[in-house]
Amino acid sequence: MIRVADALNSFASEPEATAPPSEEIFVLTFNQLEAIIAQAIERAVVPLEARIQNLEQEGRGLGCQEGGEVSQNGQDGLNEIFKIVLSLQEENMGLKRELEAFQEYSARERAFDRQRIAKLEHVEPQPLQKDRGDILRALIAANGGKMLAKEARKKMRLSKSRFSELLVTMKEEIEARPYHLNKNWKVISLK
Repeated sequence: MIRVADALNSFASEPEATAPPSEEIFVLTFNQLEAIIAQAIERAVVPLEARIQNLEQEGRGLGCQEGGEVSQNGQDGLNEIFKIVLSLQEENMGLKRELEAFQEYSARERAFDRQRIAKLEHVEPQPLQKDRGDILRALIAANGGKMLAKEARKKMRLSKSRFSELLVTMKEEIEARPYHLNKNWKVISLK
């Protein structure tokens, strides 16, 4: 027990490991990412549709002579409209290819995330994690067998990611449940 107390004291004196602000991590669900992409595509498509409608109106307003023949100016205008419509079609095809590539990429990322999570669930704790696990068990025991996860993390001076990894490796010994007053917080307890 004295070794655990010494480890707690020496561990508490180490500075807290944090990620620099330039390396902040944003976590999005796949549905949130799809919604963001759909909004971006919508913003790109609406102006194109407006341009097509304007071109159609200009085409109708081109100088047609009586008898349905198109004047030379009208023919030049129609050729210009045809070129613009072709460029719009090429842009549209490019956007479709980008969307398909993104969907393929996101499917690969989801598969990679599933593999990474599966690996985390079956990882044997490293020696440092074993020591931290002993410290965490002692800390929880000292607090009556339960405590908020964020308080334990702060006392151990671990980053959120390291603390999460520690909880995953100790899932057989420590249980994490949502706090009844705030579901975003977790209560950890000994099993």
